[in-house]
Formats: sequence, C-alpha cells, structure tokens
Amino acid sequence: MSKTTNWVGQNLQLTIEKVAHGGIFVARHDGRVVFVSHVLPGEKVLAQVYEDRGGSFCRAEPIQILEASPDRVPQVWKQAGPQGAGGAEFGHIKLARQRELKADVLEEALDRMAGIKLRPVVEAAPGDDEANGLGYRTRLQLHVDEAGTVGPYRERSHEVIKVKDLPLAVEDLRELEMHNKNFQNVKKIELSSSSTGQVQWKIDSKLKGDERLIERVAGRTFRISGGGFWQVHKKAAEVLSSAVTDMVAAVGIDKDADNLDLYGGVGLFSGALAAKFGNDLRITSVESFRQATDDATLNLADLSRAKAVCAPVERFLNERVSNLDKGGKTASPRNATIVLDPPRAGAGAKVVGQVLAIQPKHIVYVACDPIALARDLKPLIEGGYELKSLRAFDLFPHTHHVEAVASLVRK
Repeated sequence: MSKTTNWVGQNLQLTIEKVAHGGIFVARHDGRVVFVSHVLPGEKVLAQVYEDRGGSFCRAEPIQILEASPDRVPQVWKQAGPQGAGGAEFGHIKLARQRELKADVLEEALDRMAGIKLRPVVEAAPGDDEANGLGYRTRLQLHVDEAGTVGPYRERSHEVIKVKDLPLAVEDLRELEMHNKNFQNVKKIELSSSSTGQVQWKIDSKLKGDERLIERVAGRTFRISGGGFWQVHKKAAEVLSSAVTDMVAAVGIDKDADNLDLYGGVGLFSGALAAKFGNDLRITSVESFRQATDDATLNLADLSRAKAVCAPVERFLNERVSNLDKGGKTASPRNATIVLDPPRAGAGAKVVGQVLAIQPKHIVYVACDPIALARDLKPLIEGGYELKSLRAFDLFPHTHHVEAVASLVRK
C-alpha cells in the first residue's frame, strides 16, 4: 500500500506492540502507526481501519484475532467489545494484566513528560479481585433514543444500544432495571447510589428516589445532594482518603497553617484529614460548584477551623498570592499542606504556578489522568519539590482509567 492512500475500510494484518493512553494499543504497518482497540500486546490480529485522516497514524478495530494473548478472556460484558457498548474497553483482559497495562501507561507518561523514572504498582480496591472487577460502579449515565430505548452509547457513536445487563454497576442500580424500561421525550438518565442504602436517579433534570445520598468514610458522614459529585467506585472514597491521610502523616502537618483542599467537592479530604489529625485542624475546602460547596459547608460544620469556599481554584489562589505579594497576613502559607484533586484535564499551568508562588511545605496531588498528572508534576519538581511517593489504584476495572496519588515535599 502507498503511504498516501487512505486506508479506511482496508483490512490489515498487524502485530500489537504496546498499550497507549486512552485504552488503545499500538501497531505499525507500512511505516505508519495504527491505533487498535480491543486487543492486547503480542497479539496478531486482522483489523479494519475505520479512521484515517492522513498523516502518520490511523485507527482500526479487530475483525479477527489470529494469535490470542494468554491474558485474553471472554469479554465480561457481552454487549461490549468491537462496535458494542462503550465503557468496558478492557473487559477482554485478565484483571491482573489490566493493572500491568495501566502501570505501563503511567510509567511512560511520567518518564516522557516529567523525566521521572518510576514504575508504580497499580493496587486493587478491596473486594475487586474476588468479584472479578464487577459490581463496583455507584454512578451510571444512560441515554434514551427516540424510540424510548434506554442504554449506553455504542462506542464511538451517539447510538443507544440495548443491553441485557449492567455488570459493572452495584446491585442497587442494577435492580432498578432502567435498561429494561421505555421512556418518552427523555434524553438522559443518571443513576446514583450510596454505601448506606440510598438510591436516586435523574430523568433529564428531574430528581427521583432519595433526595440526598449519605456516605460514611474515614469515621465521618458526608451528605451529597442530588446529582452532586462523589467517587464512582464504591470503595474509592475510602481508598483515596486513606492514601491522602497516610501521605500527610508521613510528612507531618501544621494544624495552624493555611492548609488547603483544592477542588474539594463535598469536603471528603478536608473531613478525612480532620478525622486523622484533630477537629482543630485549620483547612479551607475550595470548590467552584455551588451545590457541592453547600454540601461541604454542612459536612464540615462541626469543625471550628474548617470552612468551604465557593470559588474557581485559580481565582481563589490568585487572591492568596496577591496577599503574599502585598505582605498580607495569612497563616503560615509556607508550612501549609495543599491537597489538589483537579478534574481530568489536570490543575494546569496557572494553578500550578500559583501553588509554586505560595511554596507550601507539602502537596498531595490526586489524579485521574496519567498525562495530566505527569504534565503538572514536571513544573512542580522543577520548582523545588521532590516526589516522595506515588501510589496508583485500579478504581475503574475493565476500563483504561487509573487513579494516582502523589506526595511532593518542598526541598
């Protein structure tokens, strides 16, 4: 084939080399990179190209596995796989191998983008091995088509696909059987459940079921209003709050410093740190979403030196930095601990720059995207911080997603 030929519709025989970020895998053909889904390193496959915009790469999906990897298993969700329901792109891979692949992605991102030579161990959440990584999701989003069919989108499309089960969801959500119902004049259904037994669902913007969810984590109770953010995996809040508090304990915390919980949501990490280090801990949770901030205010109400501020993190930090520049009095900013739990895109250059201007003693960065984490770690390390530890967790089994928590201490 000529390198200038558009390959869409062509069948290529490929040997899969490695995993790439985003749950796809890398092969090469005629000098070009081919990104292939639903395969494994080492496999030989016949794949059909479905996207080729010219340039150095194209995208394909397998139509036949010629030589299968020993780590291949039957897809855990029968309606997923090539051209099936999205959301279980690693469901054809043994759980232990999934975690190795996620470690591969993290290792490469840290090395390539931050110059960090480190291979983390991706840890399983409690109970996942015994359950084969099923029944963990406490949050689901389903879509409704014009015929009233409810289900996930077919991968790479906005076509609703009819499914027989939702095996990644917790039992409370599966028992609602929304995927077996028919709705008229509805576009989206969002389902949520809590560890203490509440269930709610949103049909477009109308909330049904329990008005609020109640979670118990780290010895504290958290209220989450309808549609508010909480971790997806039923054990994620426990796993991540434990990792954060352990990292803070290893470094030590000044309870009188200007400690910050940025992108604080409903106050999970603020509450967990207070439970660990004392109710007299001074800490400010910063969150731009008003509903979550209201929840955080309630969830932290018994802590006399904790408060929740509703503001974009960048604007909040800008005021803090401005006060430093003017010689304003804030409580020991350089002795502070800052927890960062940004959205998938990461904290970004401006927020990282503002944190560097404050120069806190300790930064704990909670990340849900390896590339964003590595991109933000580079300027922090160049700005005088040492990476003390990094832990990774498999909180989205059967998908490519991985969570990581990094501890950075000022030199």
